[in-house]
Amino acid sequence: MSEPIILIVDDEEMMRVALEQWLRLSGFTAHVATNATEALALLDDVRPHVVLTDVRMPGLSGMDLLRAVRERAIATEVILITGHGDVPMAVEAMRAGAFDFLQKPYVPEQLVKTLRRAAEQIALKREVSELRRKLDGGESELATRLIGTSRLMDDLRHLVRELAAIPTDVILLGETGTGKEVVARCLHDFSPRAAGPFVAVNCAAIPAELIESELFGHEAGAYTGARDKRIGKFEFTNGGTLLLDEIESMPLLAQAKVLRVIQERAVERVGSNRLIPLDIRIIAASKADLRAESEAGRFRADLYYRLNMATIPLAPLRDRGDDCVLLFHHFLAEAARRFDKPAPSLHPADVNALMVHSWPGNVRELRAAAERFALGLDAPGRSLGNLLGAEASPAPAAASLAERVAAYERHVIEAELARHNDSIAAVVDALQVPRRTLSEKMSRLGVRRQSA
Repeated sequence: MSEPIILIVDDEEMMRVALEQWLRLSGFTAHVATNATEALALLDDVRPHVVLTDVRMPGLSGMDLLRAVRERAIATEVILITGHGDVPMAVEAMRAGAFDFLQKPYVPEQLVKTLRRAAEQIALKREVSELRRKLDGGESELATRLIGTSRLMDDLRHLVRELAAIPTDVILLGETGTGKEVVARCLHDFSPRAAGPFVAVNCAAIPAELIESELFGHEAGAYTGARDKRIGKFEFTNGGTLLLDEIESMPLLAQAKVLRVIQERAVERVGSNRLIPLDIRIIAASKADLRAESEAGRFRADLYYRLNMATIPLAPLRDRGDDCVLLFHHFLAEAARRFDKPAPSLHPADVNALMVHSWPGNVRELRAAAERFALGLDAPGRSLGNLLGAEASPAPAAASLAERVAAYERHVIEAELARHNDSIAAVVDALQVPRRTLSEKMSRLGVRRQSA
């Protein structure tokens, strides 16, 4: 925690000055107010961890200030000081929500200990509150970043919400293009580390002879050509989240050194004998089954077991039902805005083509297809089915009739919502369905208004 912020409230100038100087020397950030009214006006700007107030003051008393702070329901503790304390007053103060009640003369060192305990408690409350706010208020944000209405996507969002708050290493397992880096960023952004750096390293893209320098850094002169000191990715990520993408391609020798860093949470630059403590979260992403790779001797088993605190499987697009249609609409609208072109309409045959295509490149392939469709660079009149069919064969098992109907209904409703600027009344008229029927279908199909 950074320096705790204390708001001193006392009408006696000598006491204010003495307290302010003592607390600043003791490692606090101190602000002062001459009375309770002034203190209340400062609360929002100062956001103190603790209000340290005298009880007896002209106008509002310290007890009045305590009650006002509690009525505002802000994350701030209040400690009362008085030279006229008695048991009934102390009991009343504690019942009103005071953190502590001190009587003059007090021992300065004891005051500092009490302030630190109160500030640590508030810092923890604020951290928990902020995390809950992110998780609760982030439901809609998660839904826009991890798009899909299938059960697999519901499960994925649930796992991300749960694991974001837990300071544990994670393995992301999924085919190429399933969105492993997107999930890693969500784990970071919805965690207490969100203010820290997020660093992604593609292990497959680093030459074997450079991987140690890239990950661990080096001192000047550590080897030929190392003229300057270099900070490695582990050290650079301190306080944040490090994504080791395609970790299965990392050389075995480098894996052994990464294991040591992860176990000790400390890194040693090449050419140095000094360990640098690390406070980082490791997310390892792989398209290969790391357990199978370790059993085959291609990946260190000890590193796999150390990383495997939690595993998040990412489903291929072909297993996510009509999520592909929802995603295609999303990427199509995004591309149309970027290229400043109107989004082309999808016909029923196009929706069916999206549903039956195997999507070997998963979401990455889908995004590219949506961008090409938005640009209209293919032959005029060419259907999406022909475009996709020219690139890859359809999935062995086509979508069921119910899935195709649901996908088409979703497409029609979304298209009408877009055409009528989210006006439900206009869509009801255009589709000639009762408002209740439309609402039920939107709920069942996961259709949301853009302005919602």
